[in-house]
Amino acid sequence: MTSIGILGAGRVGTNLASKLAAAGHHVTLGGRGPEAATHVSGLAPQIAFADQRTTARTADIVINATPGDSSLDRLTDLRTELAGKILVDVSNATRDDADGLPGDLCYPGSSLAEKLQAALPDTHVVKTLNTMLFMVMTAPETLATPPTAYLSGDDDHAKSTVTGLLGDLGWQPERIEDLGDITTARATEAMILVVPHILRRHGFKPFAVSLAR
Repeated sequence: MTSIGILGAGRVGTNLASKLAAAGHHVTLGGRGPEAATHVSGLAPQIAFADQRTTARTADIVINATPGDSSLDRLTDLRTELAGKILVDVSNATRDDADGLPGDLCYPGSSLAEKLQAALPDTHVVKTLNTMLFMVMTAPETLATPPTAYLSGDDDHAKSTVTGLLGDLGWQPERIEDLGDITTARATEAMILVVPHILRRHGFKPFAVSLAR
């Protein structure tokens, strides 16, 4: 059993919390304040709630499920708490367009994951699960075409650990694509640019941007 802290109590964070808790991990869901996440209903009773600083300090592995456009400031403020830990970044940093859908990238020519790694040099950042709608993160088997989960990160041990967590979320090893170091995250983060066009055409239906072979 691993102690996992999830920063962000929205749809992404709660979805991941439920599946990881069901897999036997000790999960803490971190909101912006001590009571911020306790309003969430329907979660397993074993999931704990805390503020984000406490969540980051007490977990072995931390998942960033906060809004990508504000993640860098939030997590930089947690530099001490995140030191020596694996940070799994599943967010995309975009500016919303007029429809409230993902728009332009906040870090063109770079990526949120790279910015986080530079700001948190004592933390092992691994980028993954940011190329799909949130419900696919924990149920890849529900898509008619097997989706791909991409990995980017500088530390091989950290990526191996995250690969294990992906297995707990239902991802088969052959559908996990290790792209290389953290700079490769700019490729997967740029994939978000296709998302608003797909959503406008097909609505909010589960999909992933995947590698076909």
